[in-house]
Amino acid sequence: MIHRFLLPTAILAFLITLPVLADEQPEGDQPVSYFKQIRPIFQSHCQGCHQPAKQSGEYVMTVFEKLITGGESGEAAIVPGKPAESSLLGQITPTDGEAEMPKGKDPLSVSEIELISRWISEGAEDDTPASARQVFDAEHPPTYQAPPVITSVNYSPDGTLLAVSGYHEVILYRADGSGLQGRLIGMSARIESARFSPDGTKLVACGGSPGRFGEIQVWDVEKQELLYSINHGYDTLYGASWSPDGKMIGFGCPDNTIRGIQAATGKQALFNGAHSDWVLDTVFSTKSDHLITVSRDRSMKLIKVDTQRFIDNITSITPGALKGGLNAVTRHPAKDELLNGGADGTPRIYKMVRDKARKIGDDYNLIRAFPQMPGRLFAVAFSHDGNRIAAGSSYNGSGEVRVYNYADAMVVSSFEVPDGGIYSVDFSPDNKTIAAAGFDGQVYLVNTENGELIKAFIPVTVTETVASTGNEQ
Repeated sequence: MIHRFLLPTAILAFLITLPVLADEQPEGDQPVSYFKQIRPIFQSHCQGCHQPAKQSGEYVMTVFEKLITGGESGEAAIVPGKPAESSLLGQITPTDGEAEMPKGKDPLSVSEIELISRWISEGAEDDTPASARQVFDAEHPPTYQAPPVITSVNYSPDGTLLAVSGYHEVILYRADGSGLQGRLIGMSARIESARFSPDGTKLVACGGSPGRFGEIQVWDVEKQELLYSINHGYDTLYGASWSPDGKMIGFGCPDNTIRGIQAATGKQALFNGAHSDWVLDTVFSTKSDHLITVSRDRSMKLIKVDTQRFIDNITSITPGALKGGLNAVTRHPAKDELLNGGADGTPRIYKMVRDKARKIGDDYNLIRAFPQMPGRLFAVAFSHDGNRIAAGSSYNGSGEVRVYNYADAMVVSSFEVPDGGIYSVDFSPDNKTIAAAGFDGQVYLVNTENGELIKAFIPVTVTETVASTGNEQ
């Protein structure tokens, strides 16, 4: 059974336990653990292509029974106690530096292969706890005892759909709130951001399972089919964004790195470690040649895509200039002006490129600061005509959506949510409506001009609550 998340991921950082390293050898004579040691290897290298949503070779590695039996070849993937007869081991073992699997990737490390071989030799036992055995797919979709915390809402470019983050899924809802259109169910327990491609034909979702793995999913929207899934690291991923030309996808990582992949193939094309804390959001420049990132380290940085190099701190580097980390960033629809928000509650617009030498103490790239909102900002958005901005905040268990004029920073409208913070906002393509969502699991459709509520809905079906055993995921 599924319970609501209690806090946004940015606040939960200190609660997340460190992952068990996949290639960590068991102590002494202790048997190899499938759950703690073998499963993380498969999650990192294999399950992106071998999961219920994408069954390459008709082989599913997220369900233990199917992992053992194998796929379309008819050969047993794993024969307990017999590594030499296990076809999976043969496929992952390199010959002359190359292995059949993972396809198109570097082979597994020697220590990882040795660990898998040892596990098979010991009987290939499944020690997965009962609470972690649930598998979600189209035939076994997530069920909800309470509305899930919503960390992402995004309108499709044609304005017909809303992509809403759920648990193990992205929910496609009709944009007017009239009903469900589809469920994109994948591996990740947490979906931190879901964004339509510039042409609306695809959707990227990023998230993961805290302390276990991070995942990027790319979906065909019309067919509602997973095109590919790529795992990165051992923790949740954040802030996925498309380049305007649709060729690249950028995202942030809790290992302080910025990464980018080729949208067509999923191949990594950008890696940078300029930040000193979790990278929580990204956006591309108008020409797709730069990636802008924000982090808990209180900075907004400029990265050159083709060279993967750090170019500049767009924000001030003066200690104390920003009161806390930055959670969100977006860009003006027509020019390289950047809107960010974070812990100090103040939306700010910066120009992307500095045109004079930096001086200690300056915040030269700052164009405009808007009136401060109560609490922390978790979401910012530009209207599609560039005339207005919106920001969503959380403060003492309540939330607020506020709309400002871009030109004079005057407040146009506001909408308050008494029972939970706002973690995501987006303008409809016609700029008349704002979709906002957060802690209470409801999507609010709000009139941009006057802040009046048009409609509120919970995008999932909530079942009758039953007593918890304490073992649920």
